[in-house]
Amino acid sequence: MTSPYQLLKAWNLQARKELGQNFLKEPSLAERIVEAAGIEDHEVVLEIGAGLGAMTIAAAKRAKHLIAVEKDRQLVPLLRAELLAHGLDRVQVLEHDILKLNLIQLAEEHGSAFTVLGNLPYNISSPVLVMLIEQRRVVRRAALMFQKELADRLCAKPGSRTYGRLSVLLQYCADLGVLREVKADQFFPKPKVGSTVLGIRFKEKIDPVVSDERLLIRVVQAAFGQRRKTLRNALSGGLLPLGTQGATAVLEGTGIDPQRRAETLSVAEFVALTDTVARHLHATPSVQEAR
Repeated sequence: MTSPYQLLKAWNLQARKELGQNFLKEPSLAERIVEAAGIEDHEVVLEIGAGLGAMTIAAAKRAKHLIAVEKDRQLVPLLRAELLAHGLDRVQVLEHDILKLNLIQLAEEHGSAFTVLGNLPYNISSPVLVMLIEQRRVVRRAALMFQKELADRLCAKPGSRTYGRLSVLLQYCADLGVLREVKADQFFPKPKVGSTVLGIRFKEKIDPVVSDERLLIRVVQAAFGQRRKTLRNALSGGLLPLGTQGATAVLEGTGIDPQRRAETLSVAEFVALTDTVARHLHATPSVQEAR
């Protein structure tokens, strides 16, 4: 593979900062990342943000079939040319915004769940994760590259300053592990920080399982929306129809001190809290308590 700088120059293109484009410089590094991801010849791979094709080429040599999603229409002809030059015909290139793609429908068309691969720009990392969580029944696992700061947050444990909404939601339904660290100078253009490749394997059986997953998302969002506040004040802040008395009741009913803060709760405690909130709302569907 030609270097990103030379490729872009040959096609009279530039990396687009607004799309968070930073391309891997070394094909050998892309191959090591794909190897760490454990791509096998029976898998259908969905790559998010194929870019110039470094990981696309490496993964396509291993996978049964690869669907390369790329939003930047300027890069698509270049990507197709690179794939053709490497004689790779088991790749479908989709010019599409991944956040507007229905993975469930796409999986039905291909008759297979996906292994997801990608180097995610920071500005779409969170919404992509939420999308994968919501549509995880067609995602076997994922190997995704994040800015190191975000990867650390995703893996953070309760009590940590970096533990937050996405930590809870992802750890609720998936097991995480670091596959590889990638230094900033391995990209063109060079970003300010390095990246981490995380392996994400969605759980076949979640334990404990929440009664209402959509409500879990709302409870976690409310709790971390004002993370400096106590849980009682955060949960009565308007995202949930609880009010101060309702927030106190559900916290005490779960055995959680209302003075605790969101970052101290384990995933299991958030599940238990959500189930208590669900019972409370069911019992008082028209609650309109004063805040």
